Amino acid sequence: MADAASRLTTLAEELLGGPLPVRLRAWDGSEAGPAGGPVLIVRDRRALRRMIWKPGELGLARAWVAGEIDVEGDLYELLDRLSGLLWERGGESRGLLESVRDPRLRAAARALLRLAGPLPPPQPPAEEMRGRSGSRHSRRRDKQAISHHYDVGNDFYALVLGPSMVYSCAYWTEDGTLEEAQHDKLDLIARKLNVKEGDRLLDVGCGWGSMAIHAAREYGARVVGVTLSREQAAFARKRIAEEGLTDLIEIRVQDYRDVTDGPYDAISSIGMAEHVGAVKYREYADTLYALLKPGGRLLNHQISRRPEPDEEAYEVDVFIDAYVFPDGELAPMGRTLSTLEDAGFEVRDVEAIREHYALTLRRWVGNLERDWDRAVRLTSPGRARIWRLYMAASAVSFERNRIGVNQFLAVKTPVSGVSGTALRPRVWNEKV
Repeated sequence: MADAASRLTTLAEELLGGPLPVRLRAWDGSEAGPAGGPVLIVRDRRALRRMIWKPGELGLARAWVAGEIDVEGDLYELLDRLSGLLWERGGESRGLLESVRDPRLRAAARALLRLAGPLPPPQPPAEEMRGRSGSRHSRRRDKQAISHHYDVGNDFYALVLGPSMVYSCAYWTEDGTLEEAQHDKLDLIARKLNVKEGDRLLDVGCGWGSMAIHAAREYGARVVGVTLSREQAAFARKRIAEEGLTDLIEIRVQDYRDVTDGPYDAISSIGMAEHVGAVKYREYADTLYALLKPGGRLLNHQISRRPEPDEEAYEVDVFIDAYVFPDGELAPMGRTLSTLEDAGFEVRDVEAIREHYALTLRRWVGNLERDWDRAVRLTSPGRARIWRLYMAASAVSFERNRIGVNQFLAVKTPVSGVSGTALRPRVWNEKV
């Protein structure tokens, strides 16, 4: 087929109503579009069939995971150029032919069908989340979602995250390393929580045990960490034993809603609330409030999204939902703060660290790309491609202020009104 790239570019621009912002290379070796930047490669016509039947982000995601489309050049720049098509148009349609009414667009869609080759579309990649059971954010379904994301191999996560095994936004200085930035983030949280020797700390969504180890080793805290991932728990217990901290730390495979052994002096929840869901967030806040002693502190570290003009129209990102964090939801910062207050907390501080997450994600992508062949061996080609795309796209989203990340310090202030916080609490930014 002669010059597939020109035909595909023309059809895409007809359907999109504007110029394609990147250069395109088709399966026949032909190229079209603006020169001098990253190139979107369509390796196989199967990709077109996916996008015809699932226009928008999901069709592109399936083709990416399957290796039918790829990028030559700067992935971040390409994602930034495509952001208006991927994230700002919104919505999935039932099919390309049903989504257009203009005769000119229908003709372009039919031409795209002919270019795509025989239908029906290929099956979704094996890495796509399917077969969910139970109501959304039930204990059973949450466990399935957590397993889908986290039980993909501790060695794979070690490759991406580095020795810290911290899977949340680091806290950067201008010239710090990833390990230093993750250490500084854990220490910042411990100091915001005013953790002292002998204090009981509950780490909700404890991951591979990094916060628990830091609080016990550096501050002498007695820590309970809970996770729904058996692989995470096994890894964390091994690390704790190697550190000689088994007398101070207990790791449980347990839903936070089933923790009943309060009160705790402090609770850390780092990158976990995104899994809770809008319908369960008040229950989450109420549960943590009940588990704290009077005067106890909560540090909630959470990704946020920009508010929608119509909040009822908010939809979960289809690629993230299908391949990365099933059932994960983001809330605007203001809603999180209000929910904590409604549960009884006094919110004493909110620190926005959006740019820090962009830096963190770029380091994780760099780790993955440097050891790509091993990453593929540890998981699958599709899984490695998922992680590269979602982390790079997330970095761009943080950089462009489409999403943010915030640390909320909240206190279960007693009736006396004595919160226990300093008059000038920002002294935690300078360790004494």
